[in-house]
Order: sequence, then structure tokens, then C-alpha cells
Amino acid sequence: MSAGIGGGADRSAYIAYIVPGILMMTIGSTVIGAAVSVATDMTEGIIARFRTMPILRGSVIIGHVAGSVLQALAGLVLVGAVAVAIGFRSADATPLEWLAAFGLLALFALALTWIAVAMGLASPNAEAASNSAMPLILLPLVSSAFIPASTMPGWFRPIAEYQPFTPAIETLRGLLLGTGIGNNWWIALAWCLALCALGHYWSKSVFDRGPK
Repeated sequence: MSAGIGGGADRSAYIAYIVPGILMMTIGSTVIGAAVSVATDMTEGIIARFRTMPILRGSVIIGHVAGSVLQALAGLVLVGAVAVAIGFRSADATPLEWLAAFGLLALFALALTWIAVAMGLASPNAEAASNSAMPLILLPLVSSAFIPASTMPGWFRPIAEYQPFTPAIETLRGLLLGTGIGNNWWIALAWCLALCALGHYWSKSVFDRGPK
């Protein structure tokens, strides 16, 4: 990619390149709120009160997950609107590719939300939950969000290539911009399913142990 981004084609190309990464970063930064919210409910006894009510066990946690995913999707709509306003275009993407891109974003939001909820349940307070969820913001910074992973130093490149954000970002670029996807789509899908399973199991294990 050209280093110059002053205007014209270079500016448009760079905007097109970074928008998929910014969308993924939006998810990571939004779901931290779920970790803080769950930790607050746990430490203030709100979840303990719900345990005494005749409701489905774990429904409070599912509510947190659903609410956080909806917040993330709303944030994506806002960021996407800003991206279009500053010049992002995806004229070549078909309706099916747009639908697949939205599905990927929603699934990634669900996966990170389950991890964030588990971190919130396992944290002793809201401040600790916020700190423990910080990798969800930092990981995109060491992905291909801003520069290709192939241009990174050799010792650093595997970190960028094999973490969850890079294959998801590259898949999103392929769907919206027509770049090569390769194996990234199934690696991204595998990461999403693995994180969903891990977050759900972790959340259930901590929740079933009872109040802190």
C-alpha cells in the first residue's frame, strides 16, 4: 500500500483499507462495557437477588450478552455512517457479501461479548473487569487493522497473523473490497466459535459457583 495518504486515490485507498479494522476495533471497545456492567451487578448483589427469583437460571447473563451485542451493532452502524461520510465506498460488494459481512461482525461481537462477560464475572470489581478486558482493545493494534501483517518485523508477525482480529479483518476486507480472503474466512469463523464456547463455559462455571 502506498505510504502517501494526502489525497486523491491514496486517501481513498487508505480509508478503504482501515475501515474494516476500525469496525472490528469498535466491537472490542464496546464490549468492555459488558465486563464492567456484569462485575458491577455481581459485586453489588444484583445478580444474587435475581438468583432468588423464579426466573431461568442464567437469564441475567444472557440479557447482558444480548444487550452488549445490540450495543456493538449500534456502534458499528454509527462508525459505518462516519466511514461513508469521509469517503468509504464498497461499490463492488454484492447484497450477499454485505449480508455475510454483517453476519461476521455480529458473530464476532457475540464471541467477544461472551469473553467480556466471563471476565466481568471473574473480576472482583468493575475496575478490575475493565483492566482485564483491555486486550480486547489492544489486540486490534497488533493486527492488520492499519498495516499489512506481512510488513511487520519477523518476530512480531506471528502475533499479528494468528490472533483473532487479523483473519476477521481480512475476511471483512475481502467481502467489502474484493481482496483475496484465502483461508481467513474459516480461521475467523473458528476463532468466533471457539471464543463463544470458551466464554459461555467460563461464564457458566463462574456463575454457578455463586456470589463472590
